[in-house]
Amino acid sequence: MKLKLTLLATSLAFLTACNDKSVKEIGIDELVKNLDNPEFVVVDGRQDSLYNGFKDGDAQRGGHIKGAVQFRCDWLPQIADDKFETFAKNKGISKEKTVVFYDTNAEQLSCLSKKFADKGYKVREFKGFKEYANSDKPLEAFPNFQYSVSPEWVNAVIKGEKPETYTNNDFMVFHVGWGPVEKAESYKQHIPGAFHFNTDWVENDPVWNLSEPKVIEQNLLNAGINKNKTIILYSDNQLAAYRIFWALKWAGVEDVRVLNGNFATWTKAGFPAEATVNTPTPVSEFGAVIPVNPQINISMPADAMARQQQGLKLISNRAWDEYTGKISGYDYIPGKGEPQGAIWGFAGSDSSNMADYYDLDGTLRNPNEIFALWKGQNINQGDQLAFYCGTGWRAGVSWFMTQLAGWKDTYVYDGGWNAWQMDSTFPVQKGVPNEMVKPDSKNEINGK
Repeated sequence: MKLKLTLLATSLAFLTACNDKSVKEIGIDELVKNLDNPEFVVVDGRQDSLYNGFKDGDAQRGGHIKGAVQFRCDWLPQIADDKFETFAKNKGISKEKTVVFYDTNAEQLSCLSKKFADKGYKVREFKGFKEYANSDKPLEAFPNFQYSVSPEWVNAVIKGEKPETYTNNDFMVFHVGWGPVEKAESYKQHIPGAFHFNTDWVENDPVWNLSEPKVIEQNLLNAGINKNKTIILYSDNQLAAYRIFWALKWAGVEDVRVLNGNFATWTKAGFPAEATVNTPTPVSEFGAVIPVNPQINISMPADAMARQQQGLKLISNRAWDEYTGKISGYDYIPGKGEPQGAIWGFAGSDSSNMADYYDLDGTLRNPNEIFALWKGQNINQGDQLAFYCGTGWRAGVSWFMTQLAGWKDTYVYDGGWNAWQMDSTFPVQKGVPNEMVKPDSKNEINGK
């Protein structure tokens, strides 16, 4: 009987251990000791700007713990139960590893750790991030993290404050969209004080390349933009803002920021909107000869092909069906296919989006996840890379990520497929190169 009771107690203890959903805290010393342990994964639950490099409150340093991946509590409602493990695994989180969550928001930290513990993950909580950031422990940040800003940062600037990295006294916020202000449906509700930016101010048909420098200069001056103002961009569809970020950097505006996400990100953060049509005050001088940075633009097919012969890689940010020549992707582009030698660099479902590059909340995906996908396509830091799509909008997203991360030798091939297909002398690639299978973006963007 005693033996049976002992066996029963041992069995119960084993079952209890297996079903233990308790979450234990991990201290700073134990965490640091396991940063390079492949059996541990550290997960940052904070917003992107803090992960990227902005300081968290009164922390002395900004960025994330070395090697940390990202996972947000507010994604959880959008992830179906039958996709949860796959989605988490694609972020580097598995049940085989000890998962260490950290966040300076106690409620958000508890949200994540409880959810994962309930699903059977081995969870630990690290509650000492401020102490970690204020020490000499390894912290990582993107070199140009300041390009991507949060709603809170934008709101602080509007209120006249000086949030981190903002040292100017003159700024403008622009709601970017196509068409004149009277026809701009998306501008009917916008961030208070924001002006409308018509994308036609910098590009024109039929190729939809950048316009002549003098034309762009005059349009920027009319909009009140010079090289010294801080220009904050956002749009309903993120593509528009990233397109204009690239165009303004080409022109020579020194401090350009993009609201991470879109207008919905602003309103979901609890900030107000207005319907007032704001009219900018023109300025007389830009302060430099446009373009200040012509090197970031490869304009036409002949230039792109010549650079290819010198080692440049053309990276397609067109949807898979566009890349493989099934469709052109546009009602005004008749040709199907891609420039010869183009490498697929992930994209979205069609010409209107870059879903592979966004998280579930519409903000930018962790650049490190994208860079890992690119590596599988032989797209690497240090390569000469020219991103393109149909007419340039989608390419702005991937180029922006390389700039955030401080990559050199990256460009936008502005002419894109549209300009290439206009001239039959340029070689065209059709079908799936080398019978490759469509690479997995590892991003269940549609959640449920």
